[in-house]
Amino acid sequence: MAAVSVVDAFRRDRVGILSLCVVAFFVLLAVTAPLIALLYGKNPTERYGQNEAGLLSPEGLPLLPNGGISAQYWFGIEPGLGRDVLTQLLYGIRTSLLIAFASVAVVAAVGVVVGVTAGYLSGLADRAFTFVCNVLLAFPTLLLLLTLGPVIQTRFVGPDENEPAWMQFTVLVLVFSAFGWVPLAMVLRTLVRSLREREFVEAARALGASRRHVVFRELLPNVWAPVLVHVTLALPAIVTTEAALSFLGVGISEPIPDWGRMISRGSEVFYDDPTYMVFPGVSLLLFVLAVNLLGDAVRDALDPHTVR
Repeated sequence: MAAVSVVDAFRRDRVGILSLCVVAFFVLLAVTAPLIALLYGKNPTERYGQNEAGLLSPEGLPLLPNGGISAQYWFGIEPGLGRDVLTQLLYGIRTSLLIAFASVAVVAAVGVVVGVTAGYLSGLADRAFTFVCNVLLAFPTLLLLLTLGPVIQTRFVGPDENEPAWMQFTVLVLVFSAFGWVPLAMVLRTLVRSLREREFVEAARALGASRRHVVFRELLPNVWAPVLVHVTLALPAIVTTEAALSFLGVGISEPIPDWGRMISRGSEVFYDDPTYMVFPGVSLLLFVLAVNLLGDAVRDALDPHTVR
């Protein structure tokens, strides 16, 4: 399908265009979070409610209505610690997107290399690929994520030390990547096995083209569509899983802002301060919904058999 026709098909999808705008807006907020925080005059770690009188009650709840929303604190303040909610949200976007984009990049790279190689070579490579995929698919991924964080912390971090931020991010990216490449590689393996018998591949072989030429010039240009669809659908799954891990207390830890931990804290004080849970919950819902709809729009635009 020609690139121009794909773009035209996507432009006709109003839901896809709206979803793209929403995703781009969240990405823009993540990139410009430090600048917005600087102009706003707040940061995500300072405990304003504890440092300034008249913001929190003795029980740690915001004194002003709606979670302490005011001209000074646009989204209110966090119950207990009294941190600014708006800057926590902005930096929480950075946390989620950094982990998600890094994981998706590794998943795409590994999935393409392994899937195309297994599909083209067949034989022993294909059997080894199938065995490894079956083993990885048998692992309870969420259970591994729940147990791996504490194990690494006790193994590499002292009892009186906090786990470094880079270690938390690296562990999540590696675990997401270690299991996330399997579905993509399986799809590409099947696709390449059908493509290698096509006339243009046979013609390239007949002209004496090397394996390198066949893979990079003939096969790879024909697998980018499923890769793009997989990436757009894997991104929201990683964001929600990371938020769920932080909600359970084994993801990103303090003081790094994170949507999942904000939702966890909001669930604890929901009856006394429901506003605090609304902002991260709605933000997560909007972002995940927009990326899912964008993935559907991309898939429809790349499918020549889609009826419009």
